[in-house]
Amino acid sequence: MPNRNVVSWSALMVGYLHKGLALEVLGLFKTMVSVENLCPNEYIFATVLSSCSDSGRVEEGKQCHGYVLKSGLQYHQYVKNALVQMYSSCSEMKGAMRVLNTVPGYDIFSCNSILNGLLERGRMREAMGILGMMVAECTAWDSVTYVTIFGLCAHLKDLRLGLQVHSRMLTTDIRCDVFLSSAMIDMYGKCGKVGNAMKVFDGLRTRNIVSWTAIMAAYFQNGYFEEALGLLSKMELEDILPNEYTFAVLLNSCAGLSALRHGDLLHASVEKSGFKYHIIVGNALINMYSKCGNIQAANEVFMDMTCRDSVTWNAMISGFSHHGLGKEALNIFHDMLAAGEYPNHITFVGVLSACAHMGLVQEGFYYLNRLMKQFGIEPGLEHHTCVVGLLSKSGQLDEAEKYMMATPVKWDIVAWRTLLNACHVHKSYGLGKRVAEVVVQMDPNDVGTYTLLSNMYANARRWDGVVKIRKLMRDKNIKKEPGVSWIDIRNTTHIFVSDDNIHPESSQIHEKVGELLTKIKPLGYVPDIAAVLHDVEDEQKEDYLSYHSEKLAIAYGLMNTPSEAPIRVIKNLRICDDCHASVKLISKVTNRVIIVRDANRFHQFQDGRCSCADYW
Repeated sequence: MPNRNVVSWSALMVGYLHKGLALEVLGLFKTMVSVENLCPNEYIFATVLSSCSDSGRVEEGKQCHGYVLKSGLQYHQYVKNALVQMYSSCSEMKGAMRVLNTVPGYDIFSCNSILNGLLERGRMREAMGILGMMVAECTAWDSVTYVTIFGLCAHLKDLRLGLQVHSRMLTTDIRCDVFLSSAMIDMYGKCGKVGNAMKVFDGLRTRNIVSWTAIMAAYFQNGYFEEALGLLSKMELEDILPNEYTFAVLLNSCAGLSALRHGDLLHASVEKSGFKYHIIVGNALINMYSKCGNIQAANEVFMDMTCRDSVTWNAMISGFSHHGLGKEALNIFHDMLAAGEYPNHITFVGVLSACAHMGLVQEGFYYLNRLMKQFGIEPGLEHHTCVVGLLSKSGQLDEAEKYMMATPVKWDIVAWRTLLNACHVHKSYGLGKRVAEVVVQMDPNDVGTYTLLSNMYANARRWDGVVKIRKLMRDKNIKKEPGVSWIDIRNTTHIFVSDDNIHPESSQIHEKVGELLTKIKPLGYVPDIAAVLHDVEDEQKEDYLSYHSEKLAIAYGLMNTPSEAPIRVIKNLRICDDCHASVKLISKVTNRVIIVRDANRFHQFQDGRCSCADYW
């Protein structure tokens, strides 16, 4: 072109920008102003600032801002919006706020950009300030504004604000599309109002994968795991296929239920649908398998992942640690460091837990005092609780109590329970009584504390103490939760309670238990009748121990699964000392892997040993 003007330069820059060639746009701009001495107009500035936004080049954006000020075009709405967007996109929120505050007149595009930027960076207080300004200025909101503000309400879990914003939206002519409705569903889900979320969902004329995943997530976040899984079949009836986010929610719901069979089916669907290598799906698979007791499958998923993030590493470290495999957890942690991935506070919870499982006191304090400091991570309550567990497992109960007294944190009931459980394991009844008093003060109706204290009195043959605890529980109307165990066999969940006679095969199951106990007695098994708190004869106590719910579930599993298949049982309470000792020997005489998830952790019994090393 012999004669090129601002319009032709603008058209060329827009073309490059639309093709994603942001750096070329900056090059054209420099040529236009320095070689051809042309003065840019508002459209040129908007295009150049957009290229800075897309490429994250804040320094060039600031230079362009200076040029804008010289040209006097900073008051033009196109330019102002582009400046706000550029600073917001480049994480320069101060610059964005400065433009918004110094250039008179607010428009919704600028406000949306600022709100989005603040929300993405977790700056909630400033976001609330912008929201207040928008209300005071009577700025008209668009659908993007509502999506953003519902996101703010969700992050803050502010139901009152969310209801106010929803009410305001209903008075406008804003069309509630699937993206806006999904934001509302997410907000209500995070605020604990699943019913409200479902009303929004049911009111949609058209639903896509975003809205279906949002309602599944709302159920999942509030602990309605079965309901979340049940939505999958309903979604498929509408010919909508799950995406990677849907699979992640569903797999994590399986983790919440320890529904291994359902998780396996979802894993097969993941493989078929091509979402296998999405990080969010891989992370959910690791979490599902870890919490369903199949740590080997979790590790296989981990090893097969081509890309990993901090969540991946943390899930594998925590999975190994929760299964009592401390050595494997620490190996993964060192692999994480070698891969250049920075650990965070969640990483060190898993690492310190692994040290606790192995009784590595010196190493645990090294990670707490040296390595966490090296990575700039301030130890929190969870880390200090892990240290209490670490000292407790190694038998240093006095040191654990001193650590709690000396550490300036507000200890919660979990930390005190950790020490109380250690007192039970190590038979430190004097300290246990003192700790139990602290726990009861924090939660006067905590049935677990009364049960542990009663167990300690029983182990010490202090029957007067047992009677006292029982009377206290009666006076407070506190009832011990009955022990329940369940096992999945051939698509059916079988539930057992202690001394169960309800199951249709109960007589055969009792016979199998008796056969197993007969086989393990020559290996040294002696019923731990001290664990029975009933004031009955020893023979009756032994009978009572024989038919605890986990023994019944394991016996049924042995009767109805192939000889090489592992037995997986879930129990709602802590596995008792007698069952733990007997199941170790049962794993030996049957040559089976038996995995029991109790209220505390996973126990993997194999060849007469348990992964917890007899501490839980």
